[in-house]
Amino acid sequence: MPEFRLTRTRIRAGQYEGILTNTARRKTAPAIDVALFGTVLTTATVTADSKEPKQWKVQVKIPSIAISDGVQTFSIRETVTGNVLDSFAIIAGEALQDDFRADIALLRAELDMLKQAFRAHCNETKG
Repeated sequence: MPEFRLTRTRIRAGQYEGILTNTARRKTAPAIDVALFGTVLTTATVTADSKEPKQWKVQVKIPSIAISDGVQTFSIRETVTGNVLDSFAIIAGEALQDDFRADIALLRAELDMLKQAFRAHCNETKG
């Protein structure tokens, strides 16, 4: 079981924010870095949560140099162990023709049509 769990709260104004929860008995927060394609870009700011003794607030300024056309997937990791705590993706530039999200949306639409046709068929043959 991992010692820490990072829960994303939001990404806003170029900054990732989350809550790091200690699932073990460590008293200090780990050093956290952010990597893109395996290369460390920056480190996170980790501050104690005054309301919860086993929680820390995590903030990461997303480097503008890392944002470019296409899909960029960032990994938030423990610096020492390399364990990935969370990840997020930023899609920028022109719409990608082969974007998997468009394919998923198309599959969902087709599934909805099949469900509707199946329900109509069941209602017709029911009677």
